[in-house]
Amino acid sequence: MKIGGLQKVTLIDYPGKVACTVFLSGCNFRCPFCYSPELVLPEEIEKHLAIEKKDFFDFLLKKKGLLDGCVICGGEPTINGEELVDFCKKIKEMGFLIKLDTNGSNPDVLSKVIPFVDYIAMDIKAPLNEKYINFSGVDCLEKVKESIEMIKTSGIEYEFRTTITNHSVDDVLNIANYIAPAKKYFLQRFVGEKANISGENYFVKEEDLTLIEEKVENLFEIFKIR
Repeated sequence: MKIGGLQKVTLIDYPGKVACTVFLSGCNFRCPFCYSPELVLPEEIEKHLAIEKKDFFDFLLKKKGLLDGCVICGGEPTINGEELVDFCKKIKEMGFLIKLDTNGSNPDVLSKVIPFVDYIAMDIKAPLNEKYINFSGVDCLEKVKESIEMIKTSGIEYEFRTTITNHSVDDVLNIANYIAPAKKYFLQRFVGEKANISGENYFVKEEDLTLIEEKVENLFEIFKIR
C-alpha cells in the first residue's frame, strides 16, 4: 500500500468533523474525467515519493485530541485488500473516526472494512446500466450494485455522490431512482482547475440541474448540488 499524499487538516471532507485526509495511490478505474492522475496512473505515481506508514502514524499520534478523524481516499483504497483493513484497524485503535471514500468496486473488501469505518462516501460514476463501463473504464456494474446495497444496510453514516461530466438528465435520474431511498445524495459540478486524464473539460447546464433537483430531491433525506 502506497500513501501518495496527506492533507494535515480539513474542515470539509468529513462532515461536521475536523480531520486529516490520507491519499492512497493506485486505482482500478480509468475514469476519463479523473483529476488525480498522480494517484491513478502508474507512470504518474512513480514520479512522486510515497509517505511511509510509520511517518503517517507518528503524525496521527501527535494529533490525538486535535483531530476528530481521518479521511481515507485515493485513488481507490479498497484495491489494497487486507492491508487497508489493517490500516483502518490501527487508526481506529488510536481513537480516530474514519471516513472512507470508495468507488464501490470491491464489495468483498468493503465488507471487511465497514466494522472499522464510521462514514462511507461512495462515488457512483454513471447510470446503473451498460453505460457504467464507459464512465469507469471497468466492467464492474454488479459489484457496484452490491456495494450500494451493502452501504445502505450497513448502519453507519453514508453518502452517495456523482460528479456531473457528460451525463444526460436521464443518466442522473437513473442513478437517483436506483439508489433511492437513501440518506444522502450529492451531485457535484465538475471542477476543471486541474488536468484530468482525458484532457477535456465538462460543463453542466444549470437548467438541467434545476430539473434534476425538482425530480429527485424528495427521494432522499438530504439532496444537494455542490
